[in-house]
Order: sequence, then C-alpha cells, then structure tokens
Amino acid sequence: MIPISVLDLSPVPEGSDAAQSLRNTLDLARHAERWGYRRYWLAEHHNMPGIASAATAVTIAHVAAGTSTIRVGAGGIMLPNHAPLMVAEAFGTLAALHPGRIDLGIGRAPGTDMATARALRRNLNADINAFPQDVIELLGYFQPLQEGQRVQAVPGTGLDVPVWILGSSLYGAQLAAALGLPYAFASHFAPAELESAMTIYRERFEPSQYLDKPYVMLGMSVFAAETDDEARFLFSSQQQAFVNLRTGRPGKLPPPVENYYESLDPMARMMLDQALSCAVVGSPDTVRRGVEEFARRTGADELMVTGQVFDHAARLRSYEILADAHRTLSEAA
Repeated sequence: MIPISVLDLSPVPEGSDAAQSLRNTLDLARHAERWGYRRYWLAEHHNMPGIASAATAVTIAHVAAGTSTIRVGAGGIMLPNHAPLMVAEAFGTLAALHPGRIDLGIGRAPGTDMATARALRRNLNADINAFPQDVIELLGYFQPLQEGQRVQAVPGTGLDVPVWILGSSLYGAQLAAALGLPYAFASHFAPAELESAMTIYRERFEPSQYLDKPYVMLGMSVFAAETDDEARFLFSSQQQAFVNLRTGRPGKLPPPVENYYESLDPMARMMLDQALSCAVVGSPDTVRRGVEEFARRTGADELMVTGQVFDHAARLRSYEILADAHRTLSEAA
C-alpha cells in the first residue's frame, strides 16, 4: 500500500481559539508520527477565522520542534504572496533546524480573497503569471553557491529542501512536469480535473536533478468513526464549512449536525457532491475499502489526507482508524 500523510488546516472550532487549535495540531502530529504517517503538512490561508495556520512556516517550526521523525512541510506556501528569497530563507532555517525533515509545497493561488491578497502583497500590480519564474528563482536559492552569485539564502543555500508543485488545475501539472518536480493535486476539494492533470503530468514529465520519474500525491478527505452513521455526522462539520465558504460566509468550524446534507437545497448538495467527491466517510471497513479503491483507481504514489472534525478526540480517532486500515492494506499487499 502506498504511503499516507496528513494535511492539517489547524481548524478553529466554534467556541475555541487559535491557541488551542495550534496545541491540537501538535498533538495530532505527535500521534500521526507514532501511527506511521509519512508527512505532516500545513497550509497557508489568510483572513479565515476557522484556520489557524496562516503563518505557515511558524506553525511548521512548532510542529517540527515537537516531533522527531515525521516529515513536516507546507501544503502549501502561496508563492505570489511572498518574495522567493524570503521563502528560501524561512525554509532554509527550518531545514537547518530539522535536517532531512522539511518539505516545501508551493501554490499559485493567493489562498484568500482578493482584498486580503492586496493587503498581503501591498502591490496592486503583482503578476500572478510570474509564478514559473518565481519557482525557478526559489529553486536556485537552494542550489550550491555559484561563483559570482551576489544574492544567496542564508540559511538555505545548498540545503536539502524538496520543493513540490501544488495544483487543482492543469497549470500546475504542466509546470511540475516541465521542471521535473513532485506534484500534489488538491483532489480533496477540487477534483474536477484530477484525471487530466495526472495524465498531463505523467506524460510530459522531464527527469531532473530532483526526480527521475513522476511522483504524484493526491489529496482526499477521510472521516472515520466506529459506524457509518457516526462518521457521516462528523463529516457534516466540513460540509457546513464548505457551504459557508462558497456562499461568502467563512467562519469557525461548525459543530456537526444530524441530517445536515438532507436539509440542503439541490444546488448546495450538487456543490458538495462535486467538491467532496474524493471523500471517504464511514466505519473502519468502509474506510479501508474506500481508500484502497481510490488508490487503485488513481494510481497515486502517495495520499495526503485531511478531515475537518469538530471534536479533537474524534479527529484523533479518525486518523487512528485510517492508520489501522492502512496497516492492514500494507500487510495484505
């Protein structure tokens, strides 16, 4: 069975705060390390009351310092919000502190609304189409120092910081293939172009100093509990959060609601069915079958699993059930 990893948005539930969410993030990371997950990634989102990981490099430092073996990284850093040199310095610092454990996934979207994007960049003329050049510049800062090089990342130069391209469209797939980088597709919330993106990435991949063959990691949501009904109940928190976000009402993670999906109008149901079509929700047996089928159908090299569960203990249990299912599948394989 292929490796599994964790994507944690560091959710802030209603009635709680960011400080508690960041403590919960470290607690989940320590459990994930013991349960055999390969990576623990955090994501950059801004102006969202329900997500505590906006200062992503700082949150990664918090998690890496509290764990010892699991890889910790960004899934991802939204590069248009930052100067490539500053990203290289931040992740060079992390790599210097935690050698061989830091990943850097980078994306092209701002990770927020346009008003906040302007506040982040402080430049109304920022060109999102400069993303490929910014990626190449960033990669250059991790190379060994060249003779005559006037600007270097300190720390960063010559350090081993694997860079991933993140995407939810064909654009990222083409760029990752052209640069010979690993590719992570956001099928956990935008699965529409999953098959096309994977095909393009694999067919156009150019071997590089980073990879000799394509490597694809796919996002998926997993909500596991003792029964299918309990898992569907937990899943309703993420369903509510998606509906709130898509209707311009982002907020903290809502508590679960019985029969939430059934209460929605047909358009809202269709939106959820499309956005969360790669979710696996259910009992241990349901989760084991769902994850196995998704891995087999897609041919992914790795799965990055997320799950916005309101109650922290229930979130821990969900990831524990998934780890047990993964262990069973690996032994069978």
